[in-house]
Order: sequence, then C-alpha cells, then structure tokens
Amino acid sequence: MDRFLAIDAFVRVAESKSFAQAARQLRVSRSVVTARIQQLEEFVGAPLFHRNTRSVRLSELGQAFLRDCSDLVGRTNEVVDQMREVSASPAGRLRVHALPGFVLGHLARLLQEFQARYPQIVLDLIVSDAVIDPVREGFDCALQIFPPHSEELISRKLFPVRRVFCASPAYLECCGTPRQPQDLLGHRIGWYSGYPTRERLVFHGAPEPVALELKPVLLTNSVHLLREYALEHAGIVCLPTLVASDAVVAGELTLVLPEHPLGGFWLSVFYPTSVRRALKLKLFLELLYGSFSDTPPWDRALIERGLLSDALTE
Repeated sequence: MDRFLAIDAFVRVAESKSFAQAARQLRVSRSVVTARIQQLEEFVGAPLFHRNTRSVRLSELGQAFLRDCSDLVGRTNEVVDQMREVSASPAGRLRVHALPGFVLGHLARLLQEFQARYPQIVLDLIVSDAVIDPVREGFDCALQIFPPHSEELISRKLFPVRRVFCASPAYLECCGTPRQPQDLLGHRIGWYSGYPTRERLVFHGAPEPVALELKPVLLTNSVHLLREYALEHAGIVCLPTLVASDAVVAGELTLVLPEHPLGGFWLSVFYPTSVRRALKLKLFLELLYGSFSDTPPWDRALIERGLLSDALTE
C-alpha cells in the first residue's frame, strides 16, 4: 500500500463526500479510490466512513483522522512545490473554475502569458456560472462573485463588478429612452437570472434611493446572450461593465440611466486553506493580482469618457 496515495484518497473523499468525485479529482477510476480507502481502513483497523448507496459520511475515527491527514497532504504538496521552485520548473495540473463573463474576452491573454512563463503547468479551466465550493469540487481556486458556504476557504477580492443598463441606439430611438428608473417598467427588459436578489434592485444617485422590481421578458444565466439580445435591438438589458464596455465605447450600445448607478459586486478568488501555499496557485494568483486593479481596464475606458462614475456603489 502506498500510504500517501491512500491518505490523499481519504482526504478527497472526506472533503467531497463522494467516491466518484474523488476519483474525478485524482483522475483514476472509482474502484482505485475504493481500493485505497479499504487498504487504509485495514491498516488502521477500523472503518473511516459510514457509506451506503445514498451518502458517505465520516466515522468517529475518520473525523479525528481527517485534520491531520489534510495537513499531511497539504504539507507534502508544499514540500514538493518548494523543490520544484528551487529547480525553477514548476509543474503539474492547476484546476481553476471561473465565470464565463470574466473568461470570455479577458482571460486568454493572461493564460498565454502564464503558460509562456511556466510551460510545465497544465491548466484545467472549467467555465461556468455556478457558485461552487472548490474544496468539495476539487479545484485549486474559483473566480466568482458570490461566496460558497464553506469555512475551509480563503477569499481575496480581485476587482469590482459594476452593472449598467444599456440598449442599442436603434431600440432607444424606436421605443424611447427612460428618464427615471420607473420608466424601465414600460420597456422590454433582459435580466441575468443568477442575482441573489432576483429581479429586485436599488438605484442610487437621486436624493433618495429608488427600489424597483423589474418584470423581465428575458431571463438568462448568460450575460453574453443579454449583450447579443441588446445588439439585436430587442430591449434594454443589465450587464456587467466587463461585458458591455467594448460595445458602449464603440457606440453599439448606449448607457441607460447612467446617473442612477446600481450596487456592484466584487469578483473574488476563493481557494482552500489546504492549498494556500501551493506554488502553482501562488504563481497564478500573482499574475492575476498584477494584471487587475481596483479600476479594471474596461471600467477605466468608460470613466475616461465620462460615461461611468469613478466612485464604486456597493
């Protein structure tokens, strides 16, 4: 029995609560993970999990065993990474989960730069709007707006995500330009379905904030589809500036109610405490932090043209 491989499998199953998920993370078959856990249980002389067809949960011994095993796996990976750092050849697989709104149009150049610097690191990048727990799902980090429910994560803000209403000039010429937030109720609205407040929002900028509940005719989890919808002159949409900025600067879309800013969010990096010192993750995060600031380039382009306030509304 390879004790480290068995302990690594135990930690993965315990964190993900799934033999199948642990197998996907380790890129082996489920039977291999099962065999490693069985060997470890035989070695310690007691079951580490209570499992049936529906659930996997730690036994009392497994709960006592997990923290030390997790620290052992993390420390072992850290030592190996330090050895690679000394040899100036970091290698291995880096699993990243990221929002499509950020990835499409903004991340490819950084990925190319990262791989040019570290050609032996394989990037495994999953693009999805889902809010995931990188511990449970086996990712080194997740780039997302809304935090998962986990106490085993570290988070760092990367850049603000501002939202704007916009439409094509042709749509506004045909259907009129809203002058007050309430005017939106008389228009066709496209809306992102993943906001925790659903279709309720608050406009700022007036003497008093204006609360409104929209009645969208299009709900979707794709901000890029909303952008295309607006470019087809179909209605007014609410977009993050990282998706809308280029079209606004080009004159293809026009900001609506810019004097009534919406509350924004932050795109943050979430990663497990167990991998906080991993070399691959450290190098990737250094590049991200060095490439973005509190005012990302897509916002700066709008601010310089007087189309967006420099102040962030949260």
